[in-house]
Amino acid sequence: MAAAGPAAVLSSGKTMPLLGLGTWQSTSEQVINAVKTAIDAGYRHIDTAQVYGNEKDVGQAIKEKIAEGKIKREDVFVTTKLKPNFSRPEHVREAMTQSLADLGLDYVDLYLIHSPINFKYGTDPFTYAGNPEEIYDDVDYIDTWRGMEPLVDEGLAKSIGGSNFNSQQLERLLQNSRIKPAVNQVELHPYLAQQDLVDFCKKNNILLTAFSALGAPARPKVFASGEEEPVLMEDPSVVAIAKKYGKSAAQILLRYHLDRGVSVIPKSVTPSRIQANFDIMDFSLSKEDLASLGQLDRKLRYVGANLFVTHKYYSY
Repeated sequence: MAAAGPAAVLSSGKTMPLLGLGTWQSTSEQVINAVKTAIDAGYRHIDTAQVYGNEKDVGQAIKEKIAEGKIKREDVFVTTKLKPNFSRPEHVREAMTQSLADLGLDYVDLYLIHSPINFKYGTDPFTYAGNPEEIYDDVDYIDTWRGMEPLVDEGLAKSIGGSNFNSQQLERLLQNSRIKPAVNQVELHPYLAQQDLVDFCKKNNILLTAFSALGAPARPKVFASGEEEPVLMEDPSVVAIAKKYGKSAAQILLRYHLDRGVSVIPKSVTPSRIQANFDIMDFSLSKEDLASLGQLDRKLRYVGANLFVTHKYYSY
């Protein structure tokens, strides 16, 4: 897998590049160009999800790069995720089949339950105008998992895992599964270090993947109270460490994850940033600098902290 950078062997026995491209919240044209730029830059791990609505764009970009001879299908690790309103076991295959059709692929390398929080089949919690509690589905994620496992048996997904799961939910999944979760994808950065979850996953051979690793810079940084949220990439400690290594704040924050043994999927549509985010293989952070970044933890969750808090399986 040329130019993929560092990789980890998952509990499934499959190899996953630790650095990938995130594709959330981008237009169709932006996604196609970003994925092609990333593959040219050396990325061999692309992350998408059915709920992002861009699987066709991701698939088109991969198809074009295969046609160019830049990569073969087996060179690129593709992750997608089960939409939260397809979580009843009888609907999992339908969602997987649709994702594969949209991606134009015979299999995905990793299929994740997007969230332990589920919604009624056919509803959309993000566009629903009423009280979201009206469309909650309390289907147990253990039952969802039992719909996921046959996808591995049939080769439609090489590995399976979760996203937005806490350690108690993962423990329950480990105790009630035939195929163990290989990955858990969560928000992770120095302001939300989640060291207990990092330790739990290492102990149980679950690879953690960090989203919003740069502190979700595209989001408005204002609390519900009207107070401004701190901007992670402007934190004096991050800026000082970046200066010390001659790197950008973003590069330091991405390297922080690799040096913790965590996978990371920075999202960008800007070619220069896509390249810069990949150019983090020529240095490592000292133990002292990792420790000082760890001390920035303020349990600040930028994404989704206040959504669906009354759901039975709310995980934060």
